[in-house]
Amino acid sequence: MTIPNLITIARLIMVPIVIVMIMQQRWAAAFILFVVAGISDGIDGFIARHFNMRSEFGAYIDPLADKSLLVSIYVSLAIVGAIPSWLAIVVVSRDAMIVSAVLLSWVMSRPVEIKPIMVSKLNTAAQIGFAAFALAANAYGLELGKLEDIAMLAVATLTVASAGAYLGGWLRHMAA
Repeated sequence: MTIPNLITIARLIMVPIVIVMIMQQRWAAAFILFVVAGISDGIDGFIARHFNMRSEFGAYIDPLADKSLLVSIYVSLAIVGAIPSWLAIVVVSRDAMIVSAVLLSWVMSRPVEIKPIMVSKLNTAAQIGFAAFALAANAYGLELGKLEDIAMLAVATLTVASAGAYLGGWLRHMAA
């Protein structure tokens, strides 16, 4: 068990705590924990790369922790009415599609490797940024007006584009 893996496990443990904070509308605590989780993601990656502490376990648990946090936050924010339900559905559906495709390829003995692509990186950044804004807006009374609608549309568009890119790659892999 490496230090980066311990940091990642701590981030995974934060997920239900952040959900409880959102459900109880303890916005400042939810926002601070989200920021701490984000910082911890950067720190564990830095330590793993610069101190040669990469591990197979870390390669699996780190993206699991990241996705667990993001999906949970979007669902929780939609449940309490802080974001529109349709946006949470788009975010969750993309990840469900990707996981389903990977599992199906394994079941069919045609495992596919999922590598981050540029649209996926942009999508993740947009999702994180919008989640942070939604939490901060509720915690500190921030308002973006029309910019909020544009940000939601950007998240949705990038999420759909990322899903399409992964689906296209998966279909090519399965047809080969």
